[in-house]
Parts: sequence; C-alpha cells; structure tokens
Amino acid sequence: MVEVSDAYSRRAAEYIELFGSMSAVHPSDRQLVATWAGGIEGSVIDAGCGPGQWTNFLAESGLPARGTDLVPEFIERARARYPDVPFTIGSLNALDAPAGSVGGILSWYSLIHHEPGAIAVPLREFNRALRPGGTLLIGFFEGPVVEEFAHAVAPAYRWPVDDLSGELVAAGFDVVESHVRKTSGQRSQAAIVARRRDAV
Repeated sequence: MVEVSDAYSRRAAEYIELFGSMSAVHPSDRQLVATWAGGIEGSVIDAGCGPGQWTNFLAESGLPARGTDLVPEFIERARARYPDVPFTIGSLNALDAPAGSVGGILSWYSLIHHEPGAIAVPLREFNRALRPGGTLLIGFFEGPVVEEFAHAVAPAYRWPVDDLSGELVAAGFDVVESHVRKTSGQRSQAAIVARRRDAV
C-alpha cells in the first residue's frame, strides 16, 4: 500500500479541498454513519481517516474516537483542524489496538485500493481489534462484479455487496445490513454494517 499512500500524499491538498469536510458528504451517508454510531458501546477507530472529518464527526457524537491513516499529510491536517481528537499514522493491516478493545470501526472508502486477494488482511485485523459484538461499517464502490477501475488517485476496486459480504463472513463477521445508492452519472455507492461474531 506504499504506492497508494504516496499517490495520496502527492494529491493531498487537492483531496482535502474537495472531500475534507462534512459539507462534501451526501446526507444519506451522514445519516447512515450517525445511526451506526448511535449503537456503539465503547471507543471507535476511524480506519483510513483521511483528513479527519469523520473522526471528528464521531467524536462530536459523544464517542471516544480516534483516527489512523497512512498518509502523513492527512494526519497533519487532521491534528491541526481537530486538536482535541487523537490521530496517528498507521496501517489498516496492523491497527494500534489491543485485541477485543474497541466497540466500532469505521472504514469509509478506505479499503477500495486493496486488491481482492489482499482485502482479507485488514478485515481480519478489524475483527481482532473489535470486542465481541462490536460493529464495523464499510463504505465502498459497488458494481456487478469485482473489478478494478481507474480511480483519480490510484487504481481501486468495486465490489458486489454479496461478494464483500462473503469476505466479511470469512473474516469472522455477521452481516447486519447493507445499503446501495445509485445516482445518475455517478459511481454506485454501497455500505455494509457487520458485527464481530462471538466465539462458539
């Protein structure tokens, strides 16, 4: 993922200008995240937090929230803009969190650059960090088949909901609900809420 991180570093200022505030968020996405956050017990990690607007949104919702991202420029901006919220540079494949320690993980379009054969790694890591019954919310680009497309920053992947749900189940989650939003002239968007499966 170093190449992806470097690509975002080169375009960080542009990305922050276009997407680095809640004003750029679709109202239905804001409502979905708010509803999910309302059911979390404990702390939450914004995994792949970018410039930190969602992390701050979660913190303003009353949750102990922190953000992590591989792109130093994003973390620098997040710390400057939201000084009361903790942010760290880190990989989604190895979260700085003890096993079973967090109530929720938000991964909002932060897995889109993972190749299909590699996406199980962060999903298993999310499962490790979540407490039993903790929940994960993933935002991603939806499509009829798993396929690469030319994202503006780096190659990315779209997923059918059923295929990504299957990856979540294999990583130890139960899928709670899914959402798809199709808008004319835009890529189809989707989200999945999943719960860490209790050990049996």
